[in-house]
Amino acid sequence: MKQFFGTSQSGDLAAAVRGLVNPKFLMLLSNNSQFEAHVKTLESLYPKVPSIGCIGMSYDTSIVESGVSVIAFLEDISATANVLEQVSTMPVKYIERMEKDVSKINASAQDTVCIDFCSGNDACVLTTIYSCLKSKRIQLVGGTGDGGKVSANGKVYKDAVAYGLVRNHGGRVKTYKENIYRPLGNYRFIASNTDRANYVIGSLNGIPAKQVYKNILNVTDEGILTQTFKNPFGKIDGNDICIISIKEVSGNALACFRQVNDSDVLILLELGDYRATVRQTIEAIRRDFPKRSAVFSVNCLFRYKLFTEHNYMREYLKEMGTLGCHAGLVGYGEHYNNRFVNQSMTCVVFE
Repeated sequence: MKQFFGTSQSGDLAAAVRGLVNPKFLMLLSNNSQFEAHVKTLESLYPKVPSIGCIGMSYDTSIVESGVSVIAFLEDISATANVLEQVSTMPVKYIERMEKDVSKINASAQDTVCIDFCSGNDACVLTTIYSCLKSKRIQLVGGTGDGGKVSANGKVYKDAVAYGLVRNHGGRVKTYKENIYRPLGNYRFIASNTDRANYVIGSLNGIPAKQVYKNILNVTDEGILTQTFKNPFGKIDGNDICIISIKEVSGNALACFRQVNDSDVLILLELGDYRATVRQTIEAIRRDFPKRSAVFSVNCLFRYKLFTEHNYMREYLKEMGTLGCHAGLVGYGEHYNNRFVNQSMTCVVFE
C-alpha cells in the first residue's frame, strides 16, 4: 500500500488533493468553519471512495494548525467506512453496520485495522466497537475530534463515531501506544464523590481532590490546568497505566477528560524523558517492521502543547518521519484497541 498526505493552510481542498489519483480510503482533517463544505467537496471529487473525517489539526513533517489536510491510502488495500450514531446514548443500536463491514472486507487480525474519529463518550463507544472487533482480534487506533462533528462517506454527523476498516493486502498491521509519563512517588488514591457523567473527581482518600493535587505539587488553582501537562493522574489497568488529564477545576473537585468511578485506585504521574521514550518507540517499530509502507498516528492535544512549549514538536515530527510516510491527527483523546487514553500517542503501522 501507499500513504498520501496533502494539505492547504488556506483551506483549499482542491490544492490539498492535487496529484491524488485512485485512492482506496480517505481521511479528512479540517477546520471548524469549513468542515461541512470540505466533506461535501471531497465526496464530489472522489465519489464512493470510503472516507471518514473530523475537525482537528494534522501533521506529517510539520503541524497544520488550520486549513485542511487529506490522508489517503492507495493501491494494495481493501477498505470500508461507516458510522455508529447516538454515541451518547445507544451506539450499540448500530453495531450491525460494523459487523457487516468486517465481513465485507474479510477482515483478519494480522492485516486489518479499524481507524475511528469520535465526537465524544469515547469509553462507551470503544466498548461497543470492541464487542464486534474482539472475536477477530482486530486492532483499533483513533481519537476524538473537535466541534462535536464527524463525517463518513460524504455526510456530516453529530453525536457519532465514524470508522474505517482497512485491510492491508501487502502485509501486517500493528498498533502501538506511547506513554511519556511514569509514577510519581508512592501515592495511591481512592476516588470518591465522583460524577461519572461529567468525569468529575470529588475526593481522593476522603479529601477534596483539588486540595490533594495542590498540596502535593505546590500549585495554585490557576496553575492546575498547566501542571496536568507534567503531572496527570493515572489509573492502573493490568500491566498498563491509563493517563487521566485534568480538564478544569470545579469548585473543590477536578473535572477530567476521562471517566473516573467511585473506588477507582489512582496514582500521580510525572513527565519522564520523552525524547528517550520517542526513540524507544521508533526503535520498536523498526524492529517489528523492517519495511514500512505507512504510519498513521493520533497525538494528544496536550502532548502537542507540551512539545511546543519545550520547542520539541518540530524535532518530534522529524524523528517520526524517519520511519517513512508518517501522518496523523492531533486529537482530544486517543483510542488504542479497547482503551480510551489521554496525553498519549497511538499509531498503526502498515507493513
